[in-house]
Amino acid sequence: MGRASSVTNASGSRLRLLTAVDARKDAGSSPTGVVGRKLARQLLDAGDRVRVLAEPGQIHGWPDGVDVVEGSITRPAQHPEVFVGVDGLFLAGAVPTTVPDVLRAVQYAGVPRIVVLSSHGPEYERAYPPETWFWLAVERAVERSGVEWTHIRPSAVMGAMVEGTYPATGSDWQGTVRDERTVREAFLNDGYYPFIHEDDLASVAAAALRTDDHVGSVVEAVGMPISTRARVDSIARAIGAEVAAIEITPDASRDIWRRRGWPDSGIDVTLYGLQEYGARLAELTRWTLDQRPAVHEIIGRPLRGFDEWAVEHAHLFR
Repeated sequence: MGRASSVTNASGSRLRLLTAVDARKDAGSSPTGVVGRKLARQLLDAGDRVRVLAEPGQIHGWPDGVDVVEGSITRPAQHPEVFVGVDGLFLAGAVPTTVPDVLRAVQYAGVPRIVVLSSHGPEYERAYPPETWFWLAVERAVERSGVEWTHIRPSAVMGAMVEGTYPATGSDWQGTVRDERTVREAFLNDGYYPFIHEDDLASVAAAALRTDDHVGSVVEAVGMPISTRARVDSIARAIGAEVAAIEITPDASRDIWRRRGWPDSGIDVTLYGLQEYGARLAELTRWTLDQRPAVHEIIGRPLRGFDEWAVEHAHLFR
């Protein structure tokens, strides 16, 4: 653990504010609930106090001891009181149109630090006009706020398929595995995607909130690429049953994901990622291993694998 943040609360413990939004399938989707609940548990265990500003679909399932306020970080002016006394904000689910309102509330309340749950979107958004930015608009606004900041750019989160947020791949597996013991996806054998366990991502966020080691930096919270076939096999082992894996065309996968409400932009990114990681597996695996600080260095332990995740969530697929 690095140097502790110098900010303290009058009660002697630090108050952290986490935000969680309902599942989105449009721009800016991220699994704010599954990550936030893990982060809340870790912060409580470390002796912090935790407040959550959660949209209606995210108000349940938080650990005992968490102060849950129903509301939305996309409408921060409706709940200015949640920022009062806060020593660090885990900003998840913000949108460019209202992030200036968030930052005004942060500055007024004297919140000293923001940790942004971002995306790898900014790497691509730089090539486009600022009016088209989403993730990069949020990041830049936070950087200009004068508040200490850290941006966390994770790879796909394993629990995203449970929460119903990006990526599209795996988003229908709960139903098809439970009802048919079958998975149908494109690039079944040759497609790969990088995944990180939500507990590991939460540990990175906790380090960014509770130490000064990552202030003013972008943390690449990336897990190793995993093939679609390997993920199916992990779930089959976890539930103790055979799961048929059927490869279908990209267009057929596109049709399935469209029916589940995914926009073409998200589908395009998913199909592109599966192909790109499959074609450049050695190179992109090396890129993951070369990131510094590595996730295992930040959290002080090895990353948790998809086998573990599947065992933890086997009840969803039985």
